Amino acid sequence: MPNAGRLIPIYISRGDVGGFLQFPNIFNRDGEWIGWVTSDQQVYSVHGQYVGWLTKDPRILRKTSSGYLKPHLSPPPEPEPIKPPATLPLAPMMSELPAGTFDVLEDIPDLLPPKDFGDLREDMD
Repeated sequence: MPNAGRLIPIYISRGDVGGFLQFPNIFNRDGEWIGWVTSDQQVYSVHGQYVGWLTKDPRILRKTSSGYLKPHLSPPPEPEPIKPPATLPLAPMMSELPAGTFDVLEDIPDLLPPKDFGDLREDMD
């Protein structure tokens, strides 16, 4: 399991950085909290919805038909935003995606909106 303080780039299949993991939290490229990873590498949005799984690449993948039967989880406490680094390592060689699997941050990044964005945000009074 990754170190809690270490900032790990999460890549998209093209090789660009799509976000960051500071275990267990996931942040977008702007440093905003967008989700978290469970101990078994399952990825959830800040709204508690299942998103996919974290690979060793690391990428966030999802099966086209998955997610509908996964339980809604209560999010952990919101962490402070991070300051993304100015320089990033090159992406490792990415394996081909199996049929019926897609890269969340590349194909449907809206599954991981920041807390104050998206259809599931709490209503503001």
